[in-house]
Amino acid sequence: MDFFEVVKNRKSVREYSTAEVKKDLIEKIIDAGRLSATARNEQPWEFVVTSDKKILKKICGMCPNGPFIKDASHLIAVFSKETKYYIEDCSAATQNMLLAIEALGLGGCWVAGDKKNYAEDIRKIFNAPDGYKLVSMITIGYPKKEEKPHAKRNLKDVLRWERYA
Repeated sequence: MDFFEVVKNRKSVREYSTAEVKKDLIEKIIDAGRLSATARNEQPWEFVVTSDKKILKKICGMCPNGPFIKDASHLIAVFSKETKYYIEDCSAATQNMLLAIEALGLGGCWVAGDKKNYAEDIRKIFNAPDGYKLVSMITIGYPKKEEKPHAKRNLKDVLRWERYA
């Protein structure tokens, strides 16, 4: 799929079929995150994946904005050691993974993690090392129904050209 079509068509999917996503696809998605840019090439992350329905249900109960987590085939938790740019680095990795999910014909949704009251509990569930912070979670699955991306603002409304002397 053309890169710009992937970017244009990426959307948040919150309803999943019961079909399981194969391990090789999950690894491709993680690899897309691993390859993203980081400040000073620190690569501060750790990606933890689960498909355990008990864990997905438990996390679902902790996240008020994530009632769909329990229905996903997999969840990726993105953790980072605390570095100066951990938010930027892990957000870039998260976005790369979301684009990979779209390119593979799957559905996914970014669930907040950083600074949420459940972040430390989720770190403990996944046995992430002390000093690591939950930055984001991504649900993955086959969409239950066809979804269209939300309308975006026009380029002319968000682009401003400036001339510098």
